[in-house]
Amino acid sequence: MPEQETVQNKALEAKAILRYARISSRKVKIVADLIRGKKVDEALAIIKFTPKASSEVLEKLLKSAIANAENNHGMNRGNLIVSEIYANQGPTLKRIRPAAKGSAVRIRKRTCHITIVVKEEN
Repeated sequence: MPEQETVQNKALEAKAILRYARISSRKVKIVADLIRGKKVDEALAIIKFTPKASSEVLEKLLKSAIANAENNHGMNRGNLIVSEIYANQGPTLKRIRPAAKGSAVRIRKRTCHITIVVKEEN
């Protein structure tokens, strides 16, 4: 019986994942915290008017999650909420920049993996 219950819960959610986004996970988490638990239309409005670097990436990913929910799972857009959103750290690209007195400074270009899960609200 518990297996059947988890299958039913899985069917009510859709997700979108972006891997290796060229932005730090710290910057993404700031905007992600604003939209967690909100209805998708409200979340899109919040993202649109948040002047952060990650807003553009998150908006595109949220629209993808909504499209997955509608087209792959037949969910109604009006009932969707952002149930989970998280940004995990990805691999760091290490670059070297010349510095004073013949030394070098390491530049860390960070990446992250962003996941958005939308569920249908009952």
